[in-house]
Amino acid sequence: MRPADAIRVMVIDDSLTVRTIFKRMVESDNAMVVADTASSAERGIAQLKNADVDVILLDLEMPGMGGLEALPSILKTAPLAQVMVVSSLTEDGAEATMQALSTGAADTMLKPRPGGFNEEYRGLLLSKIRALGTTSEANVTDQTGQTGTPVPELVVTERRHRRTKRPDVLAIGASTGGIHALNVMLRMLTPDFDLPILITQHLPSSFIPVFARQIEVASGRPTHIADDGTEIRKGEIAIATGHGHMIAKRVGDRLVTRTQVESVNSGCMPSVDPMLASLAQACEGRALAVILSGMGRDGLEGAELLTAAGGTVWAQDADSSAVWGMPGAVSKAGLTSLVAPPEALGEAIMAQFANVETANEDTPT
Repeated sequence: MRPADAIRVMVIDDSLTVRTIFKRMVESDNAMVVADTASSAERGIAQLKNADVDVILLDLEMPGMGGLEALPSILKTAPLAQVMVVSSLTEDGAEATMQALSTGAADTMLKPRPGGFNEEYRGLLLSKIRALGTTSEANVTDQTGQTGTPVPELVVTERRHRRTKRPDVLAIGASTGGIHALNVMLRMLTPDFDLPILITQHLPSSFIPVFARQIEVASGRPTHIADDGTEIRKGEIAIATGHGHMIAKRVGDRLVTRTQVESVNSGCMPSVDPMLASLAQACEGRALAVILSGMGRDGLEGAELLTAAGGTVWAQDADSSAVWGMPGAVSKAGLTSLVAPPEALGEAIMAQFANVETANEDTPT
């Protein structure tokens, strides 16, 4: 007997074999149930009108309407469900997969070739479904391990006896569900916003070039993959490679990026923590960090160092996050002075920038 709060999964895939395998894998976990399956995107959209679903496993390559074409309608029909793209195109078709993620899909996973549906694959699939299908409240724990209460959107936290410094750099960290949020937030920044932007997004190396091109289009500003020695310049974006952590170093009067490959406590590659920690030192805390949707606690250690140096940390709110792990961790730790949806974060960045332009000295939060 499955619990009433079991995670409800829908599988949309034209292969009967794949639908059967996914149903067996999902229902091997008593906390999950396959609520419905569909052999085409058109049928999936029709069935979603009467289905109560938490997570949708969506194939991209199907006869008729493909998954990418169907995604906007799926998101509109089931606005509370999280979509995970599971496709053979995930590895070879990075462009299509990245477009799906920027459109609103929360996560992606490769559909293996025959024989690849093994125990390791099942474990990874179930962990991703569990993260996407678990409520935001359960996606973050405080320092004592107790489940946290989500911070309401547009919460401004007054941090007494702490003065923050005017930012010289905007640093953004994101993971699962963060690409769509990042696109939304960047589109709120007008051309006159010229602070340099650093982005660490959890992605495989093969996806980074496509991701960089998408960010350049969404932001309307030059975007570079941050190799060793890449200069951090006003009006431009630097993106962490998929094979190393991006850190900032001061070289004379210039800021440049360096790549680190050492493992970090979060286990992520690339990790947000080294980026924020380096800004605490290289910029003496003159940085604004924004932590967007993502699993785990990556960014927490770096945010602690940045705020201690006088930097500012904001986070995406629980309601708009696909997974409130990373933003929830910094929020629960009391490090954030603003918790809000991506649109509001973008508006607040512009307001902060306007204040920076008119301010002559550091101001308290």
